[in-house]
Amino acid sequence: MSYLERVLENLKKNNPNEPEFHQAATEILTTLAPVVEKHPEYEAVALLERFVEPERVVMFRVPWVDDKGNVRVNKGYRVQFNSAIGPYKGGLRFHPSVNLSIIKFLGLEQILKNSLTGLPIGGGKGGSDFDPKGKSDREIMAFCQSFMTELYRHIGADTDVPAGDIGVGAREIGYLFGQYKRIRNEHVGVLTGRGLSYGGSLVRTEATGYGLIYITQEAMKARGDSFDGKTVIISGSGNVAIYACEKAQSLGAKVVAMYDSDGYVYDPSGIRLDVIKEIKEVKRGRISGYADKVHGSKYNEGCKGMWAIPCDVALPCATQNEIDGQSAALLVKHGVKYVAEGANMPSTLDAIEVFQKSGIVFLPAKAANAGGVATSALEMAQSSGRLFWSFEEVDKKLKDIMVNIYHNIDDAAREFGREGDYSAGANIVGFIKVAEAMMAHGVV
Repeated sequence: MSYLERVLENLKKNNPNEPEFHQAATEILTTLAPVVEKHPEYEAVALLERFVEPERVVMFRVPWVDDKGNVRVNKGYRVQFNSAIGPYKGGLRFHPSVNLSIIKFLGLEQILKNSLTGLPIGGGKGGSDFDPKGKSDREIMAFCQSFMTELYRHIGADTDVPAGDIGVGAREIGYLFGQYKRIRNEHVGVLTGRGLSYGGSLVRTEATGYGLIYITQEAMKARGDSFDGKTVIISGSGNVAIYACEKAQSLGAKVVAMYDSDGYVYDPSGIRLDVIKEIKEVKRGRISGYADKVHGSKYNEGCKGMWAIPCDVALPCATQNEIDGQSAALLVKHGVKYVAEGANMPSTLDAIEVFQKSGIVFLPAKAANAGGVATSALEMAQSSGRLFWSFEEVDKKLKDIMVNIYHNIDDAAREFGREGDYSAGANIVGFIKVAEAMMAHGVV
């Protein structure tokens, strides 16, 4: 049994009932064989064992009082996975599906994603099984304040800098930051995604969606292609999906479908983004309302059917494992040429295998959706220097980072005999930087 196989086997044995964590670790470790073969010293210092084991896992209860005066209790998590190249950095997710396995898979992916940006940030992730959906602003404030009352002990501007994720937007970040400032009596860049009035950065809202399009655009450019005239489908209808749609449309693409957790809307004339924004950002409604407002569009319950819509580009931007092998085969059958992941691990291992065997361009999440954390790091830089950059400045830096990520993963895939395999390229580039830092620090 090889060193990599042994590490993966022990990981699964020592972390039972954590399927998402197992999936992420399998996808990463199985691509690192050529790197590990060149560096036998990694095994001597148990580098891989340390790489897949979080430096710290914090779990805590979050008691809060709802509008009826009832005491409610949720679970809170912060996994500080790897700080070899910088302070822990990664979002907070508030969603009923959150458990330790999901937070660990997200944290492991975050290590490599952050490394790929080229910026000095380590990997972490956190969240709670709290569901903001249907809660009043006062209830969300009460929960966020209770959550931060424990979390503040474990984070800091040079230690661990959380951001938003699913269920954690500008409102939640504001409440979390206010409580941190209240307890610590300091105004520092301990959270990113803050409002512009109290230290946030322009482009942060758009960053993940824009970055997703920038890296896909660069992959197209390398093939003498572009978004102009392309048909695009996008899963999700949150920040990532909305701003991926906005940027794709600005480049001449026609986005014909989007979805939320209830179902998808198909508009053969092209999605009207103003209507989507009104429904999702202003009214916090369901995407089914789109069909009531736009003649010629159709709403379909359930999400699987969307992957059968003929398209040139598919951008999964909702959640993990939304595309399985069957859905991937439907996409390929109906002509998809590019799949770029805006969500974290939205494709199962079977789906990735289908994409790679078909020869389409597949851009994995840790590379394709790195724009959000890259811009978070730019926000950290602005906070540290008491600076405020223009939209154009931040957008240019973001685009440069995403273009560089594409070429770095493309070069690594070629160098290690995996040309066109951007999953391997992303894992290799991200891992090498982290491994070099870990080796330099000794056994810690």
